[in-house]
Amino acid sequence: MAAELLIYALIAAGLIFWLRSILGTRSDDDTGAHTSRLELSEDGKIVGLNAGEAERGEDKRGLIEELAESQKANMGIDGEDAKAGLHTVVDADRDFDVYMFLNAAQDAFVFAVESFADGDRETLEDLLSPDVFAAFDGAISEREKAGETMQTEIQSIQKSEIIEAHMEGKKAFITVRFWADEVTVTKDEDGNIVYGHPDKVTQMRDVWTFCRDVKSRDPRWLVVETREDGAGDNETIPNTH
Repeated sequence: MAAELLIYALIAAGLIFWLRSILGTRSDDDTGAHTSRLELSEDGKIVGLNAGEAERGEDKRGLIEELAESQKANMGIDGEDAKAGLHTVVDADRDFDVYMFLNAAQDAFVFAVESFADGDRETLEDLLSPDVFAAFDGAISEREKAGETMQTEIQSIQKSEIIEAHMEGKKAFITVRFWADEVTVTKDEDGNIVYGHPDKVTQMRDVWTFCRDVKSRDPRWLVVETREDGAGDNETIPNTH
């Protein structure tokens, strides 16, 4: 398997797969985004994803410089510190591709937010670190005890930008700020709306940190922290900071 595939794979239903480019509002261009095809089982579960590989021999440090200089599509890098941190990641993992990472991070964000609303613990376990999963699981349990149900749909990701990146030993940490349009509604056991509105699109903003041991055979980038981001914080997602 190509190294690029290994970096961004996520494990679901016992199979290794990528989560990339599933939102119709995302655009592919010549900046490094790649098209892909989501594979579903007969009952609609995700079982795999065929995706194009990154170009062989790409200058991965050059891609970081390019994205730091100018936002591409809905992706960006905020500040010199974040750019310098990404260079340390590339130094530790020569196959790291910043565009592919942000595509995968966007998909992980969508899957985690919508799976949290659905109470889909199995999918969340594949995306989140144990500590973050425990927080999400606890919030789901509280919702279930209250007899509440939640429905959330991420309609588009307007922007995702890397705001922090660094290495700690063999572990790479990359923090991404997401701006997204969502429709969310929470109802009580009698069907009364207690939060949100089924026909109202709201803009949310959240900050997530992803981590991977670059020397490990485990290909996944897991979410190790979610935190608020001022007035635009997504109140439906637990903050684990």
